[in-house]
Amino acid sequence: MQVAQQCDRLVEFMRQLESCLVAYSGGVDSAVVAKAAAIALGPRAVAVTAVSASLATGELAGACELAGVIGIRHEIIRTEELARSGYAANGFDRCYHCKTELYSRLLPLQEQLRFKTLVNGANVDDLSDYRPGLRAAAEYKVVSPLADLGLTKDDVRDLARAWQLPVAEKLASPCLASRIAYGEEVTPDRLRMIDRAEQWLRERGHRDVRVRYHAGDLARIEVPTGQLLKLAGLASDELPDAFQSFGFKYVTLDLQGRRSGSHNIVVPVDALQQSATDAKRREEKF
Repeated sequence: MQVAQQCDRLVEFMRQLESCLVAYSGGVDSAVVAKAAAIALGPRAVAVTAVSASLATGELAGACELAGVIGIRHEIIRTEELARSGYAANGFDRCYHCKTELYSRLLPLQEQLRFKTLVNGANVDDLSDYRPGLRAAAEYKVVSPLADLGLTKDDVRDLARAWQLPVAEKLASPCLASRIAYGEEVTPDRLRMIDRAEQWLRERGHRDVRVRYHAGDLARIEVPTGQLLKLAGLASDELPDAFQSFGFKYVTLDLQGRRSGSHNIVVPVDALQQSATDAKRREEKF
């Protein structure tokens, strides 16, 4: 199917919602949904960004600027994930507690505006990944236009290019808590350590980077394998002192390179199966 047709399909899908609140992070997925909502619904669509200790530096400013480019009303709310014991404990269902906090905070605004629907930016590729947050979306009856239309991440980037959105090539930027190894408590200090470390590396040319937190204040750094030698040069020079100043006691380089969801290797089989079952039920619904 041509990209123009995909754009039209998404806009028509959004038009049928009549009004919607978009859970909007400023990433490519939620940006494409917000753009389609703006085209289809005009003032009956609002993009909402949640701000918390888990949001990386620069993400809010980027989301605000992008909302202006998209042409959609933009609201900012505060979420308090860390006040939820299930989130702070950082079990395998942390993302469920995160999304529950988000959607519970969006509901009052939805009711105030008298909008019919909450929507998110989940795409069809997300359904095959370990995403406990999808269960929270189902509980709050959140609509996922991209997934419902069978759009993959590559499709979404094509739509972003067609609409000339500046985030078409933007790398994924999940919350900072996703860098903390399961079972290690999520705390404001640890989130700040990770954020400062990643910003420090980006300032030195490592755009695609993750700093993973492990027990004992250990940092495990992931970059694409082609950048390992460059990173090793930093590691033998200024990096150790910098990371210690951020609060890390040990620093390691992951020789397997940058990969999404590397903490999920320890997720038990039953949790993975539950996630797959939730995704299958959702697909059958549509």
